[in-house]
Amino acid sequence: MNTHDVIVIGGGTGGYSTALRAAALGLDVALVERDKVGGTCLHRGCIPSKAMLHAAELVDGIAEARERWGVKASLDGVDWPALVATRDDIVSRNHKGVEAHLAHAGVRVVRGDARLTGARTVRVDGDRDLTARRGLVLATGSRPRTLPGLAPDGRRVVTSDDALFTPGLPASVLVLGGGAIGVEYASFHRSMGAEVTLVEAADRLVPLEDADVSRHLTRGLRKRGVEVRAGARLLDAEMLDDGVRARIRTARGETLTVEAERLLVAVGRAPVTDGLDLAAAGLGTDQRGFVVPADWDRLETAVPGVHVVGDLLPPPSLGLAHASFAEGLLVAETLAGLPSSSVDYAAVPRVTYSAPQTAAVGLGEAEARARGYDVSVNVMPLTAVAKGMVHGQGGMVKVVAEAGGGPVLGVHLVGPHVSEVIAESQLIVGWDAEPA
Repeated sequence: MNTHDVIVIGGGTGGYSTALRAAALGLDVALVERDKVGGTCLHRGCIPSKAMLHAAELVDGIAEARERWGVKASLDGVDWPALVATRDDIVSRNHKGVEAHLAHAGVRVVRGDARLTGARTVRVDGDRDLTARRGLVLATGSRPRTLPGLAPDGRRVVTSDDALFTPGLPASVLVLGGGAIGVEYASFHRSMGAEVTLVEAADRLVPLEDADVSRHLTRGLRKRGVEVRAGARLLDAEMLDDGVRARIRTARGETLTVEAERLLVAVGRAPVTDGLDLAAAGLGTDQRGFVVPADWDRLETAVPGVHVVGDLLPPPSLGLAHASFAEGLLVAETLAGLPSSSVDYAAVPRVTYSAPQTAAVGLGEAEARARGYDVSVNVMPLTAVAKGMVHGQGGMVKVVAEAGGGPVLGVHLVGPHVSEVIAESQLIVGWDAEPA
């Protein structure tokens, strides 16, 4: 009972995908999880946030129906408890599905805190010892980063882990961080009627995406009434009885005071390794806290048989659930002794589920040029096609290709429901398709 072919530490998307694939390949697998299987994505991130964003889309749709299409619809208000109940039901059913899938596959789920005692040995809650014949997989995930002097209290100052679990809807929100998480939460609260200020330290929103994506996204959010402050930073914040008063240094060097009922800190996520005792297995982290593979093709560390997946990986891993699934499949197949293709991170699609949405796969224009490509770029407004006109929200499609008839290097989209066409774009990039 205490010796298994593979031990996976962490039951999020990277961990349970590894466990399920390894079990399907005939390996005896133990999965150690101290909380609920499903991890951040299922319980605090992707799934509950997308449920809430769908509700926000319905609210926006009522306004569009009345103002643009002549449909005599009206919004009486948002029943927050009913909204929360629907969200929690979706999360609960998915959680039960993951647990059932693991049980059906024969994966042994061990509840408790794991600590490494060697390169193939793990102690759970200080009294249960497990041994792996073939290898260990580290999949302990990440937590939201915070800022000095801004300790989350779950009411006035929140992170993405608890922003959707606070009681009621605030009338005003200050969001620190203009990456995908910050943009999605800013968009949600604006749809729900809040006054929203979105602050990003970089010179543009979603700074890891193509500059044209940032430009069109910013335009769309401002059109909806979100106050976007790029190139700005927080100077300090004062806790009030009913909210927060913050001072912001703007891109022009001016000081702006913002009062809001809620301040959301969305400045990134940090890998979780505390209590794991990596040194006992001969491992360490880089300065940012990531566990760096010695072999990216196998996601294997410098200690043979110890692999890492998910948010513990530094860039070029993307910290996305579907990327961690691919990493889990790769590691499981490696441990089973099968050949497996490495993860092509450039071919992993990236979506921000705001209004407007952004979706991208492959290289942006500046990144392609930095890699030495002579590029050809084509940008079209989304309203150039009838479907874009129907939605009437603007947006764009940008294709970056190698000049002279070379393959498409990247596709970048902004607009309503562009997440629904990113799969075709992924095929274009992943198969080195050439533009017509």
